[in-house]
Amino acid sequence: MKCMMGGSMISRSAGRSWKDQRGIEFSNMKLVLGKIAKERGISLGNLNILMLIAALLVSGLLFASMRYTSAVYRETREITRHMVEWRDSSSQLQEASDYLTEQMRLFAVTGDQQYLNNYFTEAKVTKRRDHALEAFDEKERSKAAYQSLVGAMEDSVELMDTEYRAAKLTAQAFGLSMEELPAEVQEAVLTDEEDELGSEEKKAYAINLLFGEQYSAKKAAINGQTQKCLSELSGELQAEQNEASAKLERQVFAEHLLTVVYMLIMIAVVVMTFFMIIKPLQKSVELIRDEKDIPITGAYEIRFLAKTYNLMYNTNLSNKEKLTYAATHDKLTGLYNRRGYDFLIKNVDLETSSLVLFDIDIFKDVNDENGHDVGDRVLRRVSETIFNSFRSQDYICRIGGDEFAVIMVHADEQLINLMKKKIQLINEILSEEIEGEPTVSVSAGMAFGKKADTTETIFKKADEALYKAKGGGRKQLCFYGI
Repeated sequence: MKCMMGGSMISRSAGRSWKDQRGIEFSNMKLVLGKIAKERGISLGNLNILMLIAALLVSGLLFASMRYTSAVYRETREITRHMVEWRDSSSQLQEASDYLTEQMRLFAVTGDQQYLNNYFTEAKVTKRRDHALEAFDEKERSKAAYQSLVGAMEDSVELMDTEYRAAKLTAQAFGLSMEELPAEVQEAVLTDEEDELGSEEKKAYAINLLFGEQYSAKKAAINGQTQKCLSELSGELQAEQNEASAKLERQVFAEHLLTVVYMLIMIAVVVMTFFMIIKPLQKSVELIRDEKDIPITGAYEIRFLAKTYNLMYNTNLSNKEKLTYAATHDKLTGLYNRRGYDFLIKNVDLETSSLVLFDIDIFKDVNDENGHDVGDRVLRRVSETIFNSFRSQDYICRIGGDEFAVIMVHADEQLINLMKKKIQLINEILSEEIEGEPTVSVSAGMAFGKKADTTETIFKKADEALYKAKGGGRKQLCFYGI
């Protein structure tokens, strides 16, 4: 068997020789490195050169392997694409047939003409059954799978005569104007016995037509034809897919092996780099030994480590600085208070965090109409609802009378849709009536942290978004800059 790679043909035996040659090259390199290390040690400059040569060698081999993998992948993808298209076509016919049945049954049960309109929209406009058959090209139409699908289509069409009769009986039973119904329903032929039935009897008879054994048997036949089509398709393509998958699996293993070697080289480079930048970190080490805060300067990773250390260090010094639980938490709700918020926002990584500001809609009216005791219960309920709606790593704060803030760490704009649903759920919970308490709602504004943000700028952005939400009405969530 031969495999196509870069426009040339490479046999399996040639592939094995190529892998054996790589092993010899890596073994020789290992011997050279060992000899140098024993004689005089490895200088950083020489080691960098050797690492560069090794990286270039592995990169070249990995690139060649990836090109071949891409060719195998395209072959596998094409086979899979055909399988998915054919399966989708079969499923589409089944779904369309089931949809027609469902709409006609709903019409028979309720008499709602919208279901009848849905039925004929599918049958005459959407026409998913017809499109399912058209998806098969001339080559596939000669296969047994296509013939099974044609049989399912014919059975589905046969059912329509029964469905038209049931629709006409239902329309008469519910007193619908026949002139407004589709021509197929108007022209459906009923027996004399069916015409003479009363309204309730026609309803029952129409339902029996659509739910009876004869109709159900025909539906089962359609399902059987569709499943037969899928089974035959799978059998025809499985062998091709298995062969392509085995070929791809072998190639992916080769890539994984090369990737591991490349990763080992990269790890060695990272270790060298670490030791080369120790001096710039010596000042931070001295400050840690002196039990002082680390200045937040330097690269992103160093800034992140400094912020993490400062947060942990200041937490350990909380008693000395009188940052006790009582000092940093709101007595009424148990959430962080404004002092706790100020401490947290200064020590999180703003670039990877987001800030959400909440405000209870028309809270002043709650206090004025119900008293402060009820207002306090509402505040506790709102705070508990917000607290339960966010992740355990997020910081929930009450920063004012009816103002709340949530500091979301590791949060970016991918959470927009999730946040919309979260705010909707919060308001749904708050809208539930509790004896002795008025229902309330909240509005919110959200700002996603950027590289240049400070604690003041991100708060201002979130506040502007909240102001926009309040101006747009109750129960709103707005995002800054979006």
